Amino acid sequence: MELKFVDPRALKENPDKARRSKSNPQADALLLATIRAVGIVQPPVVAPETDGGNGYVIDAGHRRVKQAIAAGLEAIAILVIDRAEDGGAMRSLAETLAHEQLNSVDQWRSIERLVALGWTEEAIAIALALPVRQIKKLRLLANILPAMLDHMAKGDMPSEQQLRTIAAASIEEQKEVWKAHKPSKADPKVGWWNVANALSKSRMYAKDASFDDELARAYGIEWVEDLFGPAGEDGRYTTNVEAFLGAQQEWMTKHLPKRGIITEPNTWGQPVLPPKAERVYGKPAKTDCVAMYLDRDGKVQSVTYRMPDSKKAKSKPGASGDPDFDDIGTVSKPRPEVTRKGVEMIGDFRTDALREALGRSPIEDDTLMALLILGFAGQNVSVTTGGGSPYYGHNRLARHAATLFDAEGALEFDMETLRVAARLTLMDVFSCRENATNSGIVARVAGETIGADAYLPNMAAEDFLSCLSRPGLEASCNGTSILPRPRVKDTRAALIEHFKEERFVHPSALFAPDELKLSHWLTSNTVAEDEDREDAAGDPEVADDETAAGQEESAGEDAGGFREAAE
Repeated sequence: MELKFVDPRALKENPDKARRSKSNPQADALLLATIRAVGIVQPPVVAPETDGGNGYVIDAGHRRVKQAIAAGLEAIAILVIDRAEDGGAMRSLAETLAHEQLNSVDQWRSIERLVALGWTEEAIAIALALPVRQIKKLRLLANILPAMLDHMAKGDMPSEQQLRTIAAASIEEQKEVWKAHKPSKADPKVGWWNVANALSKSRMYAKDASFDDELARAYGIEWVEDLFGPAGEDGRYTTNVEAFLGAQQEWMTKHLPKRGIITEPNTWGQPVLPPKAERVYGKPAKTDCVAMYLDRDGKVQSVTYRMPDSKKAKSKPGASGDPDFDDIGTVSKPRPEVTRKGVEMIGDFRTDALREALGRSPIEDDTLMALLILGFAGQNVSVTTGGGSPYYGHNRLARHAATLFDAEGALEFDMETLRVAARLTLMDVFSCRENATNSGIVARVAGETIGADAYLPNMAAEDFLSCLSRPGLEASCNGTSILPRPRVKDTRAALIEHFKEERFVHPSALFAPDELKLSHWLTSNTVAEDEDREDAAGDPEVADDETAAGQEESAGEDAGGFREAAE
């Protein structure tokens, strides 16, 4: 180490300095006033240039040098030291932290830069007198999307809870959300609540899990440490909710008492008990039953209940062989083979396959006309009538009808144009999605009619297979050379590998409708002529309105005319 006096203007900025954001103007003004009054008390630390130059590069003291130049000093004292192996990164960070508080984003990035230079998290923690857990947390924040970090460095910082949610998301997810919520010239502020809300995911915590690590590995559950949680507590969590609940369900099945059932919570979070069952709040008896269920946090809970004794059991106490005496009741359905998310994915698969089949499969004209009738019978279609019922899709469907008109506004078309318009209309109308657009059973019938099963995608993918229960997944191995593995995760991987070059379609995704549901639909939508007349006669408005009766009679005559024209 050597003390020298040099012109501050001859010192060079360190391109790899810790402080990158602008310092506080008030702090700079105070430092300038101090230098003008008493000079520089602590000399800046510099190192010789390593790229062949004979100058000095500032390691620590950039603000002091800058304000010395502003104060008009001709020379200042400097400490010349040898260049460290990390380029002085740790020394620069430590000294900067000791002076004006470093911008949070600069601090996060500096920690990550030290790791890139070969520092371990433990060594950084010792050098900065911080817990290792805090160093890991700062590194996690340093890996937030760079565009977000740049904006945060300007002073628009989200809350701790919002940072926690943003940092837990992947870079790809952050990019997509940032595109929708990044600031503009008109609104330079970021709605961090909206960003965090778009990136938030349900978390299931390891402390609430009853299953062990072996079952966790079987379901492919990977725990992530919550670095924002209180230290000293188990903050591990997973966002794979389906796998967590599946593992909990399997644990309950394996550890179910002899006189026990698995039930579900109601709307208020209380377990649903068998009919006539009485919950026991005191000390349970040997003949009492146990109901196990998962609460809203996914934690296994149990309650004790008592079934009322039958007449036989009352007259013969202790008759344990009596089936009524051993009755524990039933309330819970077995875990579905396909979860709700899986059902929604199947609905998307069906809709895409149906629309592709409508666009590409050969369809006879009479079949096409029948499909049009089916399409408008879908539960997602509503048409404006004399009563003023709304028709929400008319703007979208009207564009297909517009192709049937010529330049003069007259209805003129050839059969090819008619077929294309019919197909496009059906593609807009039919839907199997699990939402308000669902056409119901008619879309399933249409899909089976035109062979839309052939257009269903390969479902041997992690996203869909993770929606299957263990029995459902093992059933998918039937007809293949795959044997179910002890771990669900391995069975999924084997199915994905087996169907890499082939196509796997889950039986529940096929278009063929359930016969009972189809029969019920046909029965409920088939109305006899006599029933129509009875309905009209029972309606006082129609009974009193002779005009309406005349219109009904005219409509019947028109229908007969249509049949003759068709023949």
